[in-house]
Amino acid sequence: MIVKTGTAVHSEDFSTLDDRTPVRRWTLERGLTRVRVLTYGAVVQSVVVPGRDGGRADVALGLPDLKGYETYAGPYFGAVVGRYANRIAGGSFVIDGRTHRVTRNEGRNTLHGGGRGFDKRVWDAEEVPDGVRLSLVAEDGEEGFPGRLAVSVTYTLDEDGALRIAYRATTDAPTVVNLTNHTYWNLAGADSGSALGHELRLAAGRITPGDEESIPTGELLPVEGTRFDFREPKPVGPGYDVNYALDPAGAGPVAELYDPGSGRVLTVRTTEPGVQLYTADHLGAGPFEPCSGIALETQHFPDSPNRPEFPGTVLRPGEEFTSETVYGFSVR
Repeated sequence: MIVKTGTAVHSEDFSTLDDRTPVRRWTLERGLTRVRVLTYGAVVQSVVVPGRDGGRADVALGLPDLKGYETYAGPYFGAVVGRYANRIAGGSFVIDGRTHRVTRNEGRNTLHGGGRGFDKRVWDAEEVPDGVRLSLVAEDGEEGFPGRLAVSVTYTLDEDGALRIAYRATTDAPTVVNLTNHTYWNLAGADSGSALGHELRLAAGRITPGDEESIPTGELLPVEGTRFDFREPKPVGPGYDVNYALDPAGAGPVAELYDPGSGRVLTVRTTEPGVQLYTADHLGAGPFEPCSGIALETQHFPDSPNRPEFPGTVLRPGEEFTSETVYGFSVR
């Protein structure tokens, strides 16, 4: 039995894949916030919130039909990516002395889980209080990753309309796990053009710089005196695709994005140690031009399986992977 709460939840048929697998869309509404989620890729298709003048707009870049998500898979619009979000250098890593080779889908490296990651799977769905829980099983050896991994992601709306994303995973063999949601945000509205000029604050004094293939060098580089310093709010320009090592958790959000025109504010709270800032310079997919949205992907660091100095991402039998990120919405 579902306990009645302040979030209205309903689902509907959305489309079908070529193999006739049905895809459904779930809608969560609370106050003036409305979120739509697809079972394909656990995609956040839209997030509608009010602005300073009371006008509501969709602030998440999404596509109107399933064919769009299949055609423009590369940008990962709103999807949950895994089994390992971000990059694994050389498409391989070692656990307990055993080398595992995973699908290389970005040159010689692995990006966002390989050729058929979680963003291209149809998830099972069930209603839960205040939202929906999506789940899937990744079998041992899928995309080369070891272990049978049972994963769930739960989307709920809090009393204030914040979108809460909670991840869980268990495995029957040692493996690596790193999950994130790949929504692009444009607080002026998804159809408003460039998101550059939004003001960003990040509670992060260091980044993990990458080489020409965006693979971390292993350094933790201070942002002070560089263009990467967002410890105080400033407008976002182009050219960002970098992981920030978040400062130790405090009372406030780890990130705040503000659109001066609409007055909309997005805040991010997370249990993760990092966040990838991506200004989507290479977007140009479907109706969206480069820099139409800004991604703030909460995560463990890129290539952590090959970097013992980074926070660990190995999950073992008997353990449970848990992670939570909350996207809050307000105006000023």
